[in-house]
Order: sequence, then structure tokens, then C-alpha cells
Amino acid sequence: MVRGVLEALTGLEPVVEVLQTSALPLGYSAAVLAVERLSAFTSASGRNVSTHPQTCKARPSHNAECRTAPYPHDGLQEGQIRPALRLATVPACMTDPVAVAPPAVAAPVAAGQRLTTIDTFRGLTILEVVGHHATGMGLRHTDVGSTTHDLLLVLNRTLHFAVPAFVFLSALVLTHSLLRHFDLPRYFWRRLTRGAWPYLLWSALYAWWYVKTGQRAPETLTDPERWRDWLLYGKASYHLYFLLVALEVYLVLPLMLPLARRRPSITLALLVGTAVQLGLYLLNREVLHLPYPASTVLWYALPTLLGLAVGAGLDSFPAWWRRRRWVLLPLLAASYAAYLPVAMNYVRGQAVKPIVYSGLSWVFTALVALALLGLASRLQRGESAGMFRRTIGTLGTVSLPIYLLHPALLQALERHRAPQGEPQELLLTVALYALVALAVPALIGWRLRRKKLGLLLFGR
Repeated sequence: MVRGVLEALTGLEPVVEVLQTSALPLGYSAAVLAVERLSAFTSASGRNVSTHPQTCKARPSHNAECRTAPYPHDGLQEGQIRPALRLATVPACMTDPVAVAPPAVAAPVAAGQRLTTIDTFRGLTILEVVGHHATGMGLRHTDVGSTTHDLLLVLNRTLHFAVPAFVFLSALVLTHSLLRHFDLPRYFWRRLTRGAWPYLLWSALYAWWYVKTGQRAPETLTDPERWRDWLLYGKASYHLYFLLVALEVYLVLPLMLPLARRRPSITLALLVGTAVQLGLYLLNREVLHLPYPASTVLWYALPTLLGLAVGAGLDSFPAWWRRRRWVLLPLLAASYAAYLPVAMNYVRGQAVKPIVYSGLSWVFTALVALALLGLASRLQRGESAGMFRRTIGTLGTVSLPIYLLHPALLQALERHRAPQGEPQELLLTVALYALVALAVPALIGWRLRRKKLGLLLFGR
């Protein structure tokens, strides 16, 4: 029984944060690239793009090749976990962390299996991912300054937290699992087969897709420098950098186990993590000059430390959340109120202070991750939201296929018939495309569960 619990805890599927379709000038990928440039980071060629440490002019559009950036979770009836955070018991062969955002997805729910708080968290976040990218697509086809454009822009900037949220969830799940059963060779073998393999495979598939759809020249497939950037920085497609970040999280978490064994305070982790995150930002700006810092775990130190603290004391989180939510939710509202105007100004190309934009993004997304876990826990305990919880939880069990496939679907739909017409028609088209990009990969993931082809494509 304990082994089953351990397997389930390690078997979360990471979904990743994706920003826009390859042509989209808005979103995590583009946002990250711009932030990198704004904060005196160097370009891919090594040239320092911006040397002003405080204020610079944002550029909302970039070459599609550069769009990857950071953005920038009820115990078991039979088990030992308190009822507030429920993780399903699934056979070992059906779980394990995947190569995407740190946790690996448990196999889709079958008869006799129970949806968990973690499934619900992943389901909520994958909805955000698809909605974020669909609104980004819609922004390309609206007039700047129009009511429709402003509405989509607010939604797009609000739905801007998936990667940090999944890094948080990955750190949470893997920390909890490693503290219960530490087997380093087995841990790294599974990270290799269920993390590195899907990353390499989907990098190659998307490199082919971009050439096939005319978004890149055919000669890019034989260019060693392109492949270097695609694989070292997650640039084969705008959303694949998250898989790379997940691999880095896999590497650093075992090194942080001594800290996890001390069961650090969640509140302290939030405060210290924020300071560490800002320190790493300044370190990179002044010393490291990484070309794509948002494609590294350094950009996600806050959600990693926060996830480690929650994972180390997982069964105490519900009580902690009930005590602290009266402070955290107002803080979330305040951080959102401060973040949104800055984020919208950034997209509009107005001057922004990169350290302010990045700092507000980190605080906002960290608080959203905690709130999502609190909401998922509440939904798991409640009976009134049964149908909604089951729907969201089921989506969470196939979040990895949705994450990997939906960008190509959105691009194909946009190429077939771009959103257009009156505001109502355009918004309806965007909503319909989002639904298709969500439902089709979910069905594919469900059909391929526990099949050899599913193991080949998704590492499980």
C-alpha cells in the first residue's frame, strides 16, 4: 500500500506553460525574451542587448525563432496522508514523473481509481495554458486599442502562471516522494526515460513541424547552431523550454533534500524564496549574463523552494492554508493589481523596469500556485462540485498530451481560418479553437493510456 502511495506521489504529469503560437508576439515565450533583453541579458549571439539596469523600452514582437521564455497542488482512504490532500494509489507501472514540468502524470483515471487533489491542480492549470495561448492567438487579429483587444489582453496577462505553478507542483510531489523513499539510481533512471526522452523527441517533431508549415526554412534542420539553441535552451518550439526546466529541477531536488528533511516553514519559504529569486536575478544581470535565463531553473527558484516546503509538510498544508488564506488572498489581489498594469504596458511596448516586472510576476505566480492548491484541496473535499471536480481532474490526468499537442493544433486552426469578423464572432472563434485544442489532445491522451505508442510519445 505504501509503495502504491509513493508511486502515485511521483506520478504527476507536468504540464507546461506555453505562451503563444509561433507567430504570437505575446505570451510567456515572447515575454521572457523581452524581459531577458530588458534586464541586460545577452542575446543568443552573445551580444549584450540592453545595458540599462533600470528602465528600457519593451518590444512586443520578436522573431519566431526567439520565442521561448519563462514566462515568468484528503488523505487516502487506506493511507497515511491526511484527508485534505488526496493522492490516488495507482500501480507503479501507471505513474512516475514525466519529462515535462516536474511531476509525471499518473495514468488516466480508470475504473476503481480516484481523482486526486493533484489531478485537480493540473487540470486547472492546463485550462490556463490553453486559454493563455488561445487569447494570444486572438490578440494577433484584433485592433490595438479596441475593446476586444483590451479584453483579450487582460485575460492573456492574467492567465500567465502555468510554468511557475507546475514547477511548484513538481517540486512538491518529488520532494514528498523522495522523503518517503530515496532510491537515487531509480530516481535518475526514471527522470531520464520519462523526462529527457520526451524532450528530445518533441524537440525533433516540432523542428519538423515548423519547417513543414513554412514557419522556418528547410535548411534550419541541418544547421548545427540551430539545433544547439533548440536543445540547450528549449527553443525547438516556444513551449518546450519548460521540459528543459523540468529536467533541471529533477537534478537539483536531490541536493535540496537535507533542507526538506528539516520541514521548513511554508511562510518562511515564501519570504526567503522571494529574496533568493531576486538575488539570482541580480547575479545573472551583473555576472552570469545567461543568454536565456528564463529557460533555466534559476528563473524558478521561488516556486521550487515553495514546492519543496509544501512537499516536506504536505499533510499539514490544508490547515496552514486555512489559517493563512485571510492574509494570502488579499496579498494575491494586491500583487495582481500591481502586476497587471505593468504586464500590459510591457506588451504595449511602453517603458518598464525589468526588475519590477519580473519581481511582480514572481510574487503573483507564487501566490497563485498556493491558491490553486488550496482551491484543489477544497474541491476534493466538497461534494457539491462533484461533476466539475471530476471533469477538471480527468483533464489533469492527460495534461501532458494536451500540453505537448495543443500548440500545433492552435497553429493549424489559425492557418486554416484565422479569427475574424465582429467582436462576438472573433471571440467565439477563439473560444471554439481553445476548446478543440483542449479536447482533441485529451482524447488522444486518453486513448493512448497504457499503450506502447503512448509510452513512446509521452514517456509513459
